[in-house]
Amino acid sequence: MIIKPKIKYKFNSDAEQNIVSYPKAEFAVFSDLHYYDKCLGTTGSAFEECLESDRKLLKESSELINLAIDNILKSKVKFVLIPGDLTKDGEMLCHENIVKSLSRLKENGIKVYVIPGNHDVNNPLASKYEGNQKILVPSVTNKQFADIYKECGYGEAIYRDTNSLSYVVEPVDNLWIIGLDTCRYKENKPEKEEIVGGKISQEEVQWLSAILEKAKENKKAVMVMQHHGIVEHWNGQSRIHSDYIVKDYESLGKLMASYGVRVAFTGHYHAQNIALGDFENDGYIYDIETGSLITAPCPIRYCTINDNKMEIKSQFLVDKLFPDTDFAKNAQEFTHYTLIKEAYDTLRKFYVSEKDSKYIANYLGDAFLAHYSGYENIENKPYFDSSKLGLWGKTVYRLQKYVINGLWEYSPSGHNNVIIDLKKKT
Repeated sequence: MIIKPKIKYKFNSDAEQNIVSYPKAEFAVFSDLHYYDKCLGTTGSAFEECLESDRKLLKESSELINLAIDNILKSKVKFVLIPGDLTKDGEMLCHENIVKSLSRLKENGIKVYVIPGNHDVNNPLASKYEGNQKILVPSVTNKQFADIYKECGYGEAIYRDTNSLSYVVEPVDNLWIIGLDTCRYKENKPEKEEIVGGKISQEEVQWLSAILEKAKENKKAVMVMQHHGIVEHWNGQSRIHSDYIVKDYESLGKLMASYGVRVAFTGHYHAQNIALGDFENDGYIYDIETGSLITAPCPIRYCTINDNKMEIKSQFLVDKLFPDTDFAKNAQEFTHYTLIKEAYDTLRKFYVSEKDSKYIANYLGDAFLAHYSGYENIENKPYFDSSKLGLWGKTVYRLQKYVINGLWEYSPSGHNNVIIDLKKKT
């Protein structure tokens, strides 16, 4: 067996002195668009099975994206960040059409910056649906991705990594944004699921380190945008959902923090959550995770930097798409239903009884729904009566209840409307 060497990191030795002022900036963040072009099929048993297996509002993806763009155009933002998963499964047609939608922002003077998610590049599951058939369609290579999104970051890049789709832009004077490619599309194989987890190579770490050193020398403030999380968003997340946090997240976060990077914008988990990575003398970094635009409650974040403070305001679109209808209620119920179904199916694989699986799954569904919306108020946590469970159900629940407890972790500052001090921990 060949043991691959661990990635080596060289941290900044004077992290305490590497504090620069952040310039004024106004921008928006939305993530995980999972755009699906309806011409690829929206009827038939194959497509219905696809909908049942996930919680995305695929049929309404185009309308939600256009609504988000309409809202952003009414704001004062100067640029938009999109941390990956622009398409359902990397379909070339979807990439070509989503970039046309995003061009409305560019035409109105708003810059757009994207980075790929695990669904977007070299995806072996790019498909269309006809009746009971799922038929493969072309995906995109990493080169094609950069070409398609030339007007969304890649053509404006002041630095590009030759080994990945990472790049650097300067949307306002003295503010660098590093779009960090954490996806593993090079490892995808035909007729297999795309690789969900994230990591970066030794070469990309060296490129990132060089960029951070250049930023330090030129006194540039830095923010990072990447698809996978850089900080655990609840205690124990890396144990059960490691694919949603980049590999070596602690070392990678420490590297960024040591160079004064105070915020990283991420997606992937479809939740509204802000988590702090504290490395003591090596600095700290906030992971600002944004939920999926096409999963209820369908969020956008609006961010304003002024006087070294970042004010974040979140807007939910689920109740604005089809007002005066039951769409918002049905969308929330659909999200809840799919969360419960996924938990139930997992519990049944552990041979938990049907009755106990239903009871635990409903409890888990409530926890995930609160986490998705960013409102994990412990006062809303429902009572769980473990005496209703059989012996094996109690055993499984006892071993896994850290998930529920973690998801209900309470933050007094919340996760939707927050002010973050970029000079000191709050």
